[in-house]
Amino acid sequence: MSAAPVDELPLLELHEVTRRYTLRRESLFAPAPAVDALRGVSLELRRRRSLGIVGESGSGKSTLARIAMALEPPTSGRVEFQGRDLNRLAPAELRAARRDFQMVFQDPYGSLDPRQRVGRIVAEPLALDGAADRVRAVAEVLEAVGLRAADAQKYPHEFSGGQRQRIAIARALVTRPRLIVADEPVSALDVSVQAQVLNLLQDLQQRYGVTYLLISHDLAVVDHVCDDVVVMHAGVIVERGPAQQVLQRPQHAYTRALLAAHEGDPPSARVAAVSEPEEPR
Repeated sequence: MSAAPVDELPLLELHEVTRRYTLRRESLFAPAPAVDALRGVSLELRRRRSLGIVGESGSGKSTLARIAMALEPPTSGRVEFQGRDLNRLAPAELRAARRDFQMVFQDPYGSLDPRQRVGRIVAEPLALDGAADRVRAVAEVLEAVGLRAADAQKYPHEFSGGQRQRIAIARALVTRPRLIVADEPVSALDVSVQAQVLNLLQDLQQRYGVTYLLISHDLAVVDHVCDDVVVMHAGVIVERGPAQQVLQRPQHAYTRALLAAHEGDPPSARVAAVSEPEEPR
């Protein structure tokens, strides 16, 4: 039996992933306490889809993001990207594989090196040797996220929070990855700017065919961007399915509790009104 073509395989798969952290001993003779951040999590993400991971703080969603990016290994289980077990790759193979998956972090202020110009920050993931090729790639991706090519010569402090997150997205996009993991990408931004960044993510998906794994505690964000949703609680998945189905007809009590907590701010209400794109400085 022949193997399935690569395009037919899930882009990302987690198989029974667990992650246990050992904490500091309370006394010299006491056993070290441990916490299970993930407990047997399995999921798959298809190409050109957007999967939202939602849950309260401590649910395990950010741990899942780090493990999906191979920033830390699982205690047990497998993480496969395009059918390859990331934690079995040699260091050189993993570095090469990282061109196909990039990450956007929560804090647009702390994730950009203030000592570096924007051009160098955005070009960081590139393996291009030629200076002209790097300049061209940076200019193209800055313009794709709504900034100017000339902004490559500026420093992060010259931009607003929303513009800094656009720079972070440009850095993630510059290698033309198949997958972008976005961990709370708009939670640190003003509400008036959040919709602009979310719409940018959708536009980039249509233009480049990128797949998103979006981590958020905000149901409105997930409803606005994601095709499918996974609800996590205490390190396990309690519900999953198409976003509209889960958010409109939740089956699990925990999902219903999350939605009840947002009754004054129903999904999509806060991000439905989109203002004009933010002007670069």
